[in-house]
Formats: sequence, C-alpha cells, structure tokens
Amino acid sequence: MSTRNITMLQAVNEAMHERMEMDSDTLLLGEDIGKNGGVFRATDGLYETFGPSRVIDTPLAEAGIIGSSIGLALNGKKPIVEIQFLAFIYPGFEQLVSHAARMRYRTRGQFHLPMVIRAPYGAGIRGPELHSESVESFFVQTPGLKVVAPGNPYDAKGLFHAAVKDPDPVLFLEDTKLYRAFKQDVPAESYEIPLGKAAVVREGSDLTMVAWGSMVREAVKAAERMEKEKGWSCEVIDLRTIYPFDRETIIESVKKTGRAAVMHEAHKTGGLGAEITAVINEEALVYLRAPVQRVAGYDVPVPQFMVEDLYLPDAGRMANAVEKAMTF
Repeated sequence: MSTRNITMLQAVNEAMHERMEMDSDTLLLGEDIGKNGGVFRATDGLYETFGPSRVIDTPLAEAGIIGSSIGLALNGKKPIVEIQFLAFIYPGFEQLVSHAARMRYRTRGQFHLPMVIRAPYGAGIRGPELHSESVESFFVQTPGLKVVAPGNPYDAKGLFHAAVKDPDPVLFLEDTKLYRAFKQDVPAESYEIPLGKAAVVREGSDLTMVAWGSMVREAVKAAERMEKEKGWSCEVIDLRTIYPFDRETIIESVKKTGRAAVMHEAHKTGGLGAEITAVINEEALVYLRAPVQRVAGYDVPVPQFMVEDLYLPDAGRMANAVEKAMTF
C-alpha cells in the first residue's frame, strides 16, 4: 500500500474526495465550501471536480443546513455538512439533537440518517471566542449521535471513511490546531478505523493518560518529560471517538498502571473528563493508588489573543497532574 506524507487537513479533503468518487449519493453542504473551498480550505478542489450539484454553497443558516441534510439523508443521500466552527452550530442544535439523533429511535428503526457533520473546534489559532470553543460535552449526552475527534492525519482519514459509512449521524470534530501542525504517512487508498475504538499511542506502566484531539500531543510531551525527569512511565490513550468512548481500553490500562489523568481543552465543569473519571471509579476503583487527575480548560469563555495560551491546557499542566498522582 503506497503512502504520502500529508497534513490532517489534506487527509480530510482526500477522504471526502474518495467518498464522493465511490458513491454518487454523497454530497457536501456548507457555507463557502464551493468555489472558496471552505474557511480552512478543507473542501478545496472538490467543487471543480464534482460540480455545484454535489458541492453546495448554502446560506448562512445552520438550522437550514442541518435540517435540509436530514431530509436528504431520509431520501437516500449521504450528506456531509460543514459547520465553519463548532460554536456556530448553536442555531442548528435543535435540528441535530431533537431530530437527527432521534430519528432511528423515533421511527422504531424504520429510518436511519447516514450523515456527517464536520466542525472545526478549539483555541490556539487566534480566533475570536466563538471561533475557538471546545463544547463537545453538549453532544456526548445525546443518544443516537456519535462524536469523533481524531488526533492525527492517519486517524482522520480512516475515521472519516467509517463515519460516512455509518448508518447514523456522526459529529466529526476537527481540531483547528492540528490542520497543518504536522504531517504523517497516510495510505493513498481508502481505509477505515472503527468508530468507538481508542488507540494506545504510548505504552507505560505507572500512570494512564487519556486525551483526544490536540491534547494527545501535549499528553505525549508530558509523558516524555516525566520519564526523562522522574523515571515515571506513562501510558497515553487517544480516545479518537469520544462518544461512545472505549471504556474497555481505559479500564484495562488503569488496572495495569493504578493511576490516571484525563486531559481535555473543554471547560472542566461538566466536561467529558468527569465522565471518564466516574467510569474509572465505577469499574477500577480498587486498582487506583491515587485520585484521578483532571487537566482541562478553565471555566471562562476562551479569552482574547494576548492570554489565549494561558487558557489552554499544555504539557506543563499535565506534568504537574502526573506528579500529584505519583506522589499522592
């Protein structure tokens, strides 16, 4: 299998191109995704290849975009929706949560909605507050909706193929800091990574770190720092799918290490880290040697440019959490 060294943005673009070539029922909808190629250029070149009937520039109306996609999916199409930034999804929240996620339940399995909603998220690119939020917790409490957050180009392409083939709606979160952050060898052919399966990206024996998106790289940096400075061996898990997340991989790791820390960019209160901590307490409490640590964004709106970096969790804050658990 041949590979190319590409960014995550290129991997997402390539996955969409492949899906549209494979299936004529697959089409794209979103604001400025056609001739302009999207705000981050994720759809660059697709309009020229597939034309305006399959790469559709929409009005600035998220409720209409998601609502129209629900109708398309009910009638045999496979829409891929781009929401320019995750926090722009609020006008379409009702369509997504009340209708898209509930359709199979509401119709007792008679109808499925094979649709993907792409949404860039996260701070660190110097965008205004509504362009920088991580609000995945709004969606992980929604039965019927899967939520995916890849942390590298290889996973992004494989997870995207799986998301488009899934019979139910998938919210596909793309961390903006990762779009062009680094390159990775990615197969030229299409492939799938199963939804709901985490990846152990670094093996260790003293503490389990759980993260997703760009926080995975920060967790790895913290693990390397702790091993170099303290001799502690940290295992790093990339959730990849954050709902439903891979409980088995987390619990198996915690039973081995006896300690855990969860890292996410979203606000700490009510964040997914609290749910992961609860699962660890429910299923592996007797194996714990210290309380589970949480490293997260502060409970304030994402601040403006001058102090944005102070808001973001990083390897330093994660290393402090590791030390707290290891010396408990």
